[in-house]
Amino acid sequence: MATIKQALEKASSLQKISDTWQLDSELLLASAIEKSREYLFTWPERELADTQLRAFQEFCERRSAGEPIAYILGRQSFWDFELKVNPSVLIPRPETELLVETALELLEDAYPGTANILDLGTGSGAIALALAANNDAWQVTAVDSSAQALAVARENAESLQIANIEFVQTSWCDGLEANYYDLVAANPPYVQEGDRHLLEGSLPFEPVSALVAGDGGLADIRTIAEQARHCMQLGAWLLIEHGYEQKLAVAKILADAGYKNIECVLDLAKLDRLTKAQFLS
Repeated sequence: MATIKQALEKASSLQKISDTWQLDSELLLASAIEKSREYLFTWPERELADTQLRAFQEFCERRSAGEPIAYILGRQSFWDFELKVNPSVLIPRPETELLVETALELLEDAYPGTANILDLGTGSGAIALALAANNDAWQVTAVDSSAQALAVARENAESLQIANIEFVQTSWCDGLEANYYDLVAANPPYVQEGDRHLLEGSLPFEPVSALVAGDGGLADIRTIAEQARHCMQLGAWLLIEHGYEQKLAVAKILADAGYKNIECVLDLAKLDRLTKAQFLS
C-alpha cells in the first residue's frame, strides 16, 4: 500500500524525461484514481488501492518511455475545451491557437452572419471546432484524409455538442464545392524529411503523415495553395501554419499561386508562425 504523497514521491524518476515531471506525475495520478489534482493536495495521506497504484505505475512507465502525457491521458486542452486525442491525431499545440485567433479577427467583422469555413487536415478537429463554437451561423467543413482522425474529430464534436460542422474524408480540397468558402484554414505537415526535431519530445509518437512533407516540408503547402483557390469565393482568406524558417518560401508559393495581401503573423515568441493571404482573382 502507498499513500498519494508516497506515490508522487516515487514518481521523481520522471524528471529524467520531463522538465515538468511534478505536474506530469500529478496529472497521471489524478487520472489513475479518477480524481482532480486538487484532491491529491487535499488528501495526501489517503491510501491508494492496489489497482490504482498499478494504473499509476503503468502510466509512469509509459511517460518514462517518452510517450506524451496527452496520449496517456487521452485528452488535450485547446482553446476553451478539452479534446480527445490518440496516436492517430497530432496533439494540438498552444501555438495553433494563433491560427484560430487570426481567423476570428478576419471573420467576426466581415461575417457577423453566415460564413462557410474550411479546415484542411483537421486531425482532432481542434481548429474547426474552435471556429464552429464561436458562431452557430458559421458552417464549418473539416477535412482529413485519415478515417481514424475523422473518427476522433467527430467524437469531439459530439462531446462538445457542436452541430454546425461536417466532416469529409478526402485529400485536401479534392471533390469540394467550387467558389464556396469564405475562409480556409490549414495546419498541414511542414517538417522536412529527416529533420532532427522528429526525434525529439513527443514527435516520435505522433503520426508522421501529420508532420512530414516532401519538397523540404513545402509539398503540402504548395498543394493547398493551388487547390484552395478553386473552392474559395473572391475575397476569401487562406491561413496556413508553417515552420518559423519557412516564411519567405511560403510567401513565394502564395504569390506564385496568385494570392494577394500576403502577411506573416508572429506568435508570442516572435517567431513566424502562420501566413494569411487573400484570393482576389
